[in-house]
Amino acid sequence: MQNTGNVEALITNDAIVFGLLACCLGIVFHTSQQKAFSKFYKIMPALLMCYLLPALLSTFNIISPKTSGLWPIAKNYFLPASLILMTLSTDLKGVIKLGPKALIMFFTATVGIVLGGPIAILITSTFSPETVGGAGLDAVWRGLATLAGSWIGGGANQTAMLELYQFNVEKYGAMLAVDVVVANIWMAFILLGAGKADKIDKWLKADSSSIDTLKEKMANYSASVERKFTLPDLIKIIAIAFGGVGLAHFLAEIFGSWAADSNWKDSILASQFFWVVVVATTVGLSLSFTKMRSLEGAGASKIGSGFIYILVAIIGMKIDLSELVKYWDFIIIGLIWMAFHVGLLFLVAKIIRAPFFFLAVGSKANVGGAASAPVVASAFHPSLAPVGVLLAVLGYALGTYAAIICAQLMEIVSP
Repeated sequence: MQNTGNVEALITNDAIVFGLLACCLGIVFHTSQQKAFSKFYKIMPALLMCYLLPALLSTFNIISPKTSGLWPIAKNYFLPASLILMTLSTDLKGVIKLGPKALIMFFTATVGIVLGGPIAILITSTFSPETVGGAGLDAVWRGLATLAGSWIGGGANQTAMLELYQFNVEKYGAMLAVDVVVANIWMAFILLGAGKADKIDKWLKADSSSIDTLKEKMANYSASVERKFTLPDLIKIIAIAFGGVGLAHFLAEIFGSWAADSNWKDSILASQFFWVVVVATTVGLSLSFTKMRSLEGAGASKIGSGFIYILVAIIGMKIDLSELVKYWDFIIIGLIWMAFHVGLLFLVAKIIRAPFFFLAVGSKANVGGAASAPVVASAFHPSLAPVGVLLAVLGYALGTYAAIICAQLMEIVSP
């Protein structure tokens, strides 16, 4: 199973890789509708398989994210397009009516990451102090600070922590491996849990009535505006999606450059990707108050969901399971850290009787940001994607500050 890392992948042409990923999605969707595979997909949800098949291709070095340029395309084009189309029909009042439990679980997730880092160092130091040691710029806590930035906001926050704490760049690859492997293991469990949300909610004694009401209301709206799909409708949807993507990038360049040239240069405001997410979400939400919302009846959110699945496949390609062996010592730290994060989430969810949906989205709004939160939310229902997006934006805002607190705590407890 080991991917040698230095050996070039079997397929490096992105056009072929993209076609292969599309075929993986097609195989999953085709088999998931076959009676012969019904028992299999009850155990392994289709969305999880769309994630795991590319991961296996990467692990066996058939394809590799190291030589692929698909992720920037997915992040810059498909992600903002999906955000626009999946927020186009948003019932914003319905989202607000979901109540405070969504925010409580989000902040619990943040606290879980902030405290989980130093706790993971303390636990690891009891059986392997050299793993969490190091001096100067080689100090492991500095590297883990970049992990905290990623897990409370995303890539921009991670880069900010690397610049702030000046961790040895030659060893930075190990932290990136921990980030991808551990976060994606948790992602896989969330997608698995999404298919069993009713059972988990029953165990949590959660009241999911507000979520069910929103899903039902959106389903009724979609049915009320549903019409025969036409080419003009498709062109309108494409125009809105990618016209909005263009506008998002245009404004992101302006706002990002302004922040980079001001006192905000070290904050998330200097990240153009942050502004792409914010503007795309704002475009979608704004259009939900216009007649354009009726394009939901022509399949706007379904096309948005299609973009989400492409995103899922490309995210899946980024995980190489062989990294578990290569960086096993740091992976252990990450797993302990993530276990505390997850444990705290379930504890609080049990106490306040929060639905598993809030737990999952609150976590991924931190650990993954806008690239993962709407994916997880839409796994429960397409109409819930805006919840993931809005919480992810909040994660970006808090990421740098919370990561700094986590880093200082890790420095204090490091041996």
